[in-house]
Amino acid sequence: MVNSCAQRGRILCVVGARPNFMKMAPLMRAFEQSDRFECPILVHTGQHYDAALSDRLFADLELPAPDINLGVGSASHAVQTAEVMRRFEPVLDDSQPSCVVVVGDVNSTLACALVAAKRHVPVVHVEAGLRSFDRSMPEEVNRVLTDQISDLLFTTERSAHTNLSREGIDMTRVRFVGNVMIDSLLQHRAKAPAVEEVVCQAGPSALALLGGDGFGVVTLHRPSNVDTPDPLREALVILRDVSQTLPLIWPLHPRTRANIDRFGLAGLLATCRIVVLPPQGYLEMITLLSNATLVLTDSGGIQEETTALSVPCLTMRETTERPITVEQGTNTVVGRNRNLILSLVDEVMRTGGKRGRVPELWDGHTACRIVEHLGSWVSERGPTAGVLP
Repeated sequence: MVNSCAQRGRILCVVGARPNFMKMAPLMRAFEQSDRFECPILVHTGQHYDAALSDRLFADLELPAPDINLGVGSASHAVQTAEVMRRFEPVLDDSQPSCVVVVGDVNSTLACALVAAKRHVPVVHVEAGLRSFDRSMPEEVNRVLTDQISDLLFTTERSAHTNLSREGIDMTRVRFVGNVMIDSLLQHRAKAPAVEEVVCQAGPSALALLGGDGFGVVTLHRPSNVDTPDPLREALVILRDVSQTLPLIWPLHPRTRANIDRFGLAGLLATCRIVVLPPQGYLEMITLLSNATLVLTDSGGIQEETTALSVPCLTMRETTERPITVEQGTNTVVGRNRNLILSLVDEVMRTGGKRGRVPELWDGHTACRIVEHLGSWVSERGPTAGVLP
């Protein structure tokens, strides 16, 4: 299934959905440039099942084609997690890696970590220790459980260490390295297209919005905002009201679009002040975020990217697992509080809004730090530490 290769420092890397790709791309480059590792094996679980968009993201990020694609596709959380586990186990048995590297908090992260832990293969978790303290979020459950079974944990912010210590994690297993997602952002920002090229997808009338006082960018996909009629209607009314002050560009997530149609809410988008785009590639999203006056989102990664880009961000959730983006960065958690959101939009238009500062070690060199730490860790354990009995 995989090419034969010396066992010294063989790493098996797992991706499953869009946020994973941005975190894994710089890691794959750092592994390939290191003389301490051989043959990093990239496994794509297929959790992100839009093949065309997945291929586009791999190309944008210069991420090598996966060695193995499990082709899991969409399903309920339980079915998807179980299917990843079922398909991943023979891959693990065949490749016999020194360790399995998982990133982020999607179902594939937990599923592959569970298989590796039960097969006594060390698990390395990149982006460990983040907590929203909201167990209704599937990602929160994935984060907590993955950290508990990981052998080495790499963190993006120091507050994560407090969370891990509180949960009984041995702190000798934890390393603060910075944010590998920012490595991708800084590397690819210069390659992003012009904003006119992105916006023109919506037609000539959309380009006229660029000549005014700027524009906002919207991304919404969390179940709490889009999977039931009342919250989705509430969010759409807020966005419609915001657009009267600041025109909005919205790359619309397929599930969000489907739910807008299913619940009969398309009329709330019937304004020329909200430009709807299809899902965008990574470079196009960098363009939109970099040029935005303001971003409204429920995405965790975009909270980080806007902080790195010094763009004000309003997070339409009740909690965030990335508190550093609020404490040091440009993020404000607003839920669906219409009055607060409109007040902050007015503030942005008057003063430029919250700018913050770039957090510690969000400097574009996180992947190199991870590979250096991991190389020493694997060497200490021995080259066959992860080989199955």
